[in-house]
Amino acid sequence: MPLQSTLRGRGSVKALETQSDGKSFEQLRQECLQKGVLFEDPDFPAADSSLFFSQSVPVQFEWKRPTELCSNPKFIVGSADRTDICQGQLGDCWLLAAIASLTLKKDALARVVPHDQDFDHRYAGIFHFQFWQHNKWLDIVVDDRLPSVRDKLIMLHSASNNEFWSALLEKAYAKLHGSYESLKGGSTMEAMEDFTGGVGEIFETKKAPDNLFSIMKKALDRGSMMGCSIDISSSAESEAKTTTGLVKGHAYSITGMEQVNYRGKMVQLIRIRNPWGQVEWNGPWSDKSREWGYIDRAEKDRILQNSTDDGEFWMEFEDFKRNYDKVEICNMTPDSLTDNTKRHWEVNMFEGSWIRGSTAGGCRNFIDTFWTNPQFKLQLEDADDDDDMCSVVIALMQKNRRKLRKEGLDLETIGFAVYEAPPEQDQVWKDYFRYHASKARSQTYINTREVSGRFTLPPGKYLLLPTTFQPHHEADFLVRIFSEKKATAQEMGSNVDADLPDPPMPSLPEEESDEEKDLRRLFEQLAGQDQAISVRELQHMLNGVLSRRKEIKFEGLTLSTCHSIINLMDVDNTGMLEFQEFKVFWEKMKKWIMLFLSFDTDRSGKMSSYELRIALKAAGIQLNNKLLQLICLRFADKNYDIDFDDYLTCIVRLENMFRAFKAMSTSTSGRVRMNIVQFLLLSMNV
Repeated sequence: MPLQSTLRGRGSVKALETQSDGKSFEQLRQECLQKGVLFEDPDFPAADSSLFFSQSVPVQFEWKRPTELCSNPKFIVGSADRTDICQGQLGDCWLLAAIASLTLKKDALARVVPHDQDFDHRYAGIFHFQFWQHNKWLDIVVDDRLPSVRDKLIMLHSASNNEFWSALLEKAYAKLHGSYESLKGGSTMEAMEDFTGGVGEIFETKKAPDNLFSIMKKALDRGSMMGCSIDISSSAESEAKTTTGLVKGHAYSITGMEQVNYRGKMVQLIRIRNPWGQVEWNGPWSDKSREWGYIDRAEKDRILQNSTDDGEFWMEFEDFKRNYDKVEICNMTPDSLTDNTKRHWEVNMFEGSWIRGSTAGGCRNFIDTFWTNPQFKLQLEDADDDDDMCSVVIALMQKNRRKLRKEGLDLETIGFAVYEAPPEQDQVWKDYFRYHASKARSQTYINTREVSGRFTLPPGKYLLLPTTFQPHHEADFLVRIFSEKKATAQEMGSNVDADLPDPPMPSLPEEESDEEKDLRRLFEQLAGQDQAISVRELQHMLNGVLSRRKEIKFEGLTLSTCHSIINLMDVDNTGMLEFQEFKVFWEKMKKWIMLFLSFDTDRSGKMSSYELRIALKAAGIQLNNKLLQLICLRFADKNYDIDFDDYLTCIVRLENMFRAFKAMSTSTSGRVRMNIVQFLLLSMNV
């Protein structure tokens, strides 16, 4: 079942260690200091495999420590800033842009780049960095051997030849994803999320919602990181300066939002920072523009704070929307924020998997399997402070795909849909989605690591289905739900139970139907003098009867299936079935055959593994996604079909296990205690 966590208010998430031997950075550093050696990372060695996975190394690299590259290496010179980030030979400018933005957020930077390390005090050739990955903070340890050519770093490096924090950060991020090559191509937002644990949103200013200013103001109040940019139509326009002092194709940071009284009306203002530290907007509300002379002096001093030509400037929000094309918001989780942050999101998180044959149902275009995707119920209880609706940001992330590139697996095409939840249902079935439209959904299905969307919904209960576009495509995922006010969320279909009533008493011989009399004659022919049939005799009898059913395709019941049947029906523990026991089983068998045929919708003689959940529920057995995934992996063929023998084995074993469990259970807690003998007897009899 998917793992869930909820973050409310100010939280604290302990960083987890990732070394294969389970030792922390401090333990490893202390060991090296005691032994008088420099650390060499066995998990990310100084070898070609750490550089490339799909090609041979194009030049002869040497792995060298900073102490071998310069005479006075420093971890950080002065303070970490954007000038410490110069791109090398790797196509990871998306990562560099995120690192540059991170340097503007000192609290977040201090978490990603711990300052308890240097080349002077307690140097042991070991460094560590912290990244957020799928609801966890990981502490990534690396040695300081860096790829170089002719004593020059050829990957990310600082403008200062003796500063190495940015190069080591890139190495730790490469280790997290398996190799340097794994970092080729990506989005700045992807790295920003890994640096903060936040959820990314992108707004096009020309198509933005009417309340974009309010959205951005609340985002700043929550400590979110925000950026903006002007689109370019060709590479020739990249970093081209406009007559108004703005730069095209350039990443800006958004650092403030205000409303001021200007000549009797309220005007919305936005503060923007050019990371160059110069080149500013020269239009209305720029540093020395006349508009500032018409607002209250104290208000002006508070907002401008003696602003000079430092790359930071104010604009009227309407001018901002006319000039800029995109706004990126990285919404922070509560554990990433400081105690004095004005507002916090309420966050619910789930981890799950799409597994072929059971929970990889594809999008709504594939209605027969769409409903089998993992389902999550979301209850929005209270409306926002300034509205009668509930604001919610939903983000769906596929996990580990960058690391899986070397295995030939790339990003899946993903999306999600939100429906109004029907009352009191643990699992919503196919017909509901056939006849009901979604209330919200991701804008498009796309092959990115994460898709997200902001929605306003009335308070109520909703159903969220994360999916791949095509069915049968496997991946692990993380769902994050950010809400303005408290919201609860839970996985649907998590109940495990069985409604297995005791079978009716067998009819007396003189009251038997014609079918039962025919069955008795066949049974007596096989049973002989002991009037009981063995497992092989049962196999022979059932194969003879079932072979007449041309609508069922299988190669005969296996001996294993027949053993399971005897274990289920042999109440007197003789290892054989008497006629009365067999007759009770036959009534069950007729019901199971009817279910099998009713769910063989294409009349192929086999049942789709996706329909197994409904068939089991009709038989009185309800399983969660994890159990269904295991069953489908065990019994379904490569076409996601289950033949009658495997279907019968599955249903008999499940009933056997449920009955054995309930016989041992002395309470309604859903737990039993057993010793080793009881466990072995139970295992062998299934």
